[in-house]
Amino acid sequence: MVSQLTDRIGRGNGSKNTLVAIAAAVLLFSSSESAAFQIHPYAVIRSGSSVSSRDVARTRTIQSSTEVKHDVPTSNGASSAMRQSISGSVGSPVVVSAEAEALSHSATTMKLTPSFELFQLLDDSEGGKVPKTSGGNALRDAHILKGGRTDTLEGFTLEYGDMIADTKRKIESLPDPFKLVENELQPFSDSIKELVSSDQPILSMAAKHFFEKRHGKRFRPTIVQLVAKACAAAQPEFQLDPSSSFSGNNTADGHSELPGGLSRWEWSGASSVQIEGGVVTSANHQGSDVWRRQAQLGQIVEMIHVASLIHDDVLDEADTRRGGEAVHKLYSNKVAVLAGDYLLARASVLLARLENTAVVQIMATALESLVAGEIMQLKAPAESLLQMESYLKKSYYKTASLICYACRSTALLGGHAYGSNLATACEEFGFHLGLAYQIQDDILDFTAAANVLGKPALADMDLGLSTAPILYAAQEFPQLRALIMRRFKKSGDKQTALEYLYKSEKAMDKARNLARFHAQRAIDAILRLPQSEARDALVRLTYLVITRKK
Repeated sequence: MVSQLTDRIGRGNGSKNTLVAIAAAVLLFSSSESAAFQIHPYAVIRSGSSVSSRDVARTRTIQSSTEVKHDVPTSNGASSAMRQSISGSVGSPVVVSAEAEALSHSATTMKLTPSFELFQLLDDSEGGKVPKTSGGNALRDAHILKGGRTDTLEGFTLEYGDMIADTKRKIESLPDPFKLVENELQPFSDSIKELVSSDQPILSMAAKHFFEKRHGKRFRPTIVQLVAKACAAAQPEFQLDPSSSFSGNNTADGHSELPGGLSRWEWSGASSVQIEGGVVTSANHQGSDVWRRQAQLGQIVEMIHVASLIHDDVLDEADTRRGGEAVHKLYSNKVAVLAGDYLLARASVLLARLENTAVVQIMATALESLVAGEIMQLKAPAESLLQMESYLKKSYYKTASLICYACRSTALLGGHAYGSNLATACEEFGFHLGLAYQIQDDILDFTAAANVLGKPALADMDLGLSTAPILYAAQEFPQLRALIMRRFKKSGDKQTALEYLYKSEKAMDKARNLARFHAQRAIDAILRLPQSEARDALVRLTYLVITRKK
């Protein structure tokens, strides 16, 4: 399949009619973990009935055996079944049949729900709705983790207008997020280069490219390190409430009488902590095996992210990335795709070595989400291009999913259960932070020069994509709707859209307010953790995300 893929790319030279299929890695699972987290890789990508999240679990894995139904896109376009699958459910671009889902789950297996069904996508003023309570968002207590300790940031809000100076002073008094983990990330590039080394010189050079010269902001590894430190300051919840029973009997549907009405698997997933005292604390965290695994997760996340960038640049025919030439420009499309595949394979091996099958499934779902986002971007129905909710869901798949799943996985590796207040707060923080980051990125696409961004400005419009600023402008100027639906394909469409955007008095402000909404929600979530330097640094990092200029 890889050879077929690279042949297509080589012949088509990245043409818009070429669809790049990204193979999902086959992940190994540790036999030492609970059988409740056994994953059955039986589900396949195929068309099928519309599946409700209330009826069928959302976890979807891709089987690489001959049992997979090969209903895949060709160079002439997506097959009718795939087109029907994609257009039938904008929120779920990769649809798995109910039959396949039923075969891949039992009453006790982990059933992940997409984060946009757990946490709010839009502000109430824009028609946003509070999601239904489920295992992934049931426990969101604002005080239990703090154990009565005072918190100097209690109720902190990002103020603007006349109060912006006060907010800035408060933020600048908090620990610098990058300096706080600088010493831990200092050897990051060297160690990750060793982890992706290959006996094939060209492949090795291509895979190491971003880690040697253009390592970027190390944004995601920084988040993982800070979340790990913040989690170490919080006790596991079974210790906070000894009266709680964590050993209820399963009912016929697999549920049990456990805290928050959660299923048994939702009170599982925590790594077995082999550390003095049996519990991770701020005092024993640094240098421990728990710390090592969480740090390795940060490397895994960066590998996955870089692999997605390499593949995206081939799809988008991008010339630059991080201020330098894209990998496929330095080598070739074939080498770039193989380098991305190799990074995903290495990340999968390292992920299995974390010896936590719940974390494997969560991060495998993040991989799937990246592919789902690319499919959604390539083949979304024209009507959905006008919908703010559709734009945010695509942003979740392509950007926020990797961040929020990494945050929850970090909590699990620290000894906290999947459905705990702490793990839920971590995923909620990552979800909103990731969306705030992407929205700000989309704003900068219109306001920052290419030499500042390190990639071409107005790149989204060149790809026919409509982001928050343009969508808000279309609410003010209906003339934009036709241009958006045809992806700015006609001559003069992009210039016309820009003219309307810059004529608008509201579009940019609304986009910034959307980024602020998610930034505030991220801060609200992380403030549920007990106060620590790392937690407060995450608050400052959130502010930096929506005020950055590149």
